[in-house]
Amino acid sequence: MQFQFATATSIHFGAGIAKSIASLLPDELGQIFVITGASPFRNRAILDLLERNGYPLELYSVSGEPTLDSVNAATEAARKSDAQAIIAIGGGSVIDTGKAVAALLPNRGNLLDYLEGVGKGRALTLPSLPFMAVPTTAGTGSEVTKNSVIGVPEAGVKVSLRSDFMLPRWAVVDPELTYGLSGEVAAYTGMDALIQCLEAYLSRFSNPLTDGIAREGLRRAARSLRSACSSSLDADAKSDLCMASLCGGIALANAKLGSVHGFAGPLGGMIPAPHGAICASLLTECFKANMNALATREPRNPSLEKMRDLATLITGNPEAKASYALAWFDALFNELPLKRLGKLGLTADRISEAARKAGSSSSMKGNPIELSRFELEEILENAL
Repeated sequence: MQFQFATATSIHFGAGIAKSIASLLPDELGQIFVITGASPFRNRAILDLLERNGYPLELYSVSGEPTLDSVNAATEAARKSDAQAIIAIGGGSVIDTGKAVAALLPNRGNLLDYLEGVGKGRALTLPSLPFMAVPTTAGTGSEVTKNSVIGVPEAGVKVSLRSDFMLPRWAVVDPELTYGLSGEVAAYTGMDALIQCLEAYLSRFSNPLTDGIAREGLRRAARSLRSACSSSLDADAKSDLCMASLCGGIALANAKLGSVHGFAGPLGGMIPAPHGAICASLLTECFKANMNALATREPRNPSLEKMRDLATLITGNPEAKASYALAWFDALFNELPLKRLGKLGLTADRISEAARKAGSSSSMKGNPIELSRFELEEILENAL
């Protein structure tokens, strides 16, 4: 058995922990470039805490998911501010932007040179600037991953900037920051958390450490996703989803993902839909295709037994078969404010293109079994 395992230098978790954010930073940190979402003053309390403790801040807002142009613009703004550290406060898109900026400031050159797939895939050679991730959604786990997903509109895809240097120095996960999420956003980000745990657990690159972490994330997401998306606040459910997101990020960074995320990257560059919503629309069909392929072609593959285990875990039925998970996924999807893939914008005439791009995506490499082009197209047809 051989594997590697790495995560953020320090993880700080708990309701209200963002109030102690200044105590985590060294006094001599210098100019901090703070990246937020479109409404920076939504997190005014955190910013005030930093300023009261003497940290010089420059604010920068981003909207939408990161692209070549938006990351380049943010990097240039950070360079002009003479940033000595980066803090990102927001959802996965904000944190991915922050990780990319922190990595690119010391590693000069064109962003495209470092991107997988569409770029030259050059390795980053210098450590990132000190980077703190403060998520305000519970889904991507970006606060503990070593990549940033960046859209390349010209190529119609999303690809990764990836390096061990990009693991955040501090991950501050405060469930209270997710209390104001709408039911829709909580649903598709929460589904992303559940799916990341599931795919890392089934991945061909999983190991005993990632299995335990992914399994715990699955357990928490399964029991709390519905409550976390309701109109009434359930603080325990919100905490569970934040923990599931954290578990998913740690697990995927060390075990890779699978077919759902193999599709989600290319589809994210093809249709204007949130990443988590795309993932949710594909879950049932991807699980079914993998289950059938494993049972037919590789019945001794350990991932097939893991499918039975996770079915027991999420349904609470100790006698559950792997197929029971399909009914559970369908029921969950129908209860939450989620949409099918066709409603999200994919049309039948683009299925072949999406399947072709998905087949060569980096996330697909972790899938427990290689799926044929026919199987990939069938997944998309059934998910429409």
